[in-house]
Amino acid sequence: METLIFPQIFGRHVTAFFTGKSPGADPEGISVAASIDKQKIYLPIQKHTDKVLVLNSDLSPKVADAVITNNKGILIGVQVADCVPVLLHDAKKNVIGVVHAGWRGTAASILKKTIEAMQERFSSFPIDIKIAIGPSIRWCCYHVGYDVLKSVEKATGIGEYHNPPLPPFSKGGMGGFYCLDLALANKYQAVSAGISEKNIWMSDECTYCYPDKFYSYRYAKGHTGRQGGFIGLLF
Repeated sequence: METLIFPQIFGRHVTAFFTGKSPGADPEGISVAASIDKQKIYLPIQKHTDKVLVLNSDLSPKVADAVITNNKGILIGVQVADCVPVLLHDAKKNVIGVVHAGWRGTAASILKKTIEAMQERFSSFPIDIKIAIGPSIRWCCYHVGYDVLKSVEKATGIGEYHNPPLPPFSKGGMGGFYCLDLALANKYQAVSAGISEKNIWMSDECTYCYPDKFYSYRYAKGHTGRQGGFIGLLF
């Protein structure tokens, strides 16, 4: 069964959705699901960087883990399998963005840098930007070492995105590991960048918990497919 999740936060000027295992993140499947020419689907070459690409007329794939554009008729997207997909839209300036945030990208503040790039390149105001955070691995299933936790905490600040007070993973973790919720960490970073909480939609689904619905790198122990997050300006 096809999984298409349409966050109910964006207006009629955009098409925006997250996918599951079907149709995945392959341009062929997305082309059918979104009724768009696959040549109009742009996917960057993701390398867990903090690079934000401003997409103009050149649609050749480039290394980046975030893309922003005001091009109409182009569907921009990212591929994920536990990492956090984030969609952005500024209706005032008619600008969109998409972000791939794993723990490295989150620790490098890639979402905040994307918001800053929208401000610098398109004169966006954070108060006008709406954000949708898609399905990803959540604190219940994402156990990390102290070094990863501190890297994310350094970029995000103290918050409830790690070690929720629920056994057995509270108060310092279990077996030297800590619970970490990257989706919530990115929400914290968005708010600290000036995004209003009322302008943030966040999925409550964990990719690890629903292996029949989503690809999960951790669940599959490394070898798996990809789902995605996609957004495009209609007019």
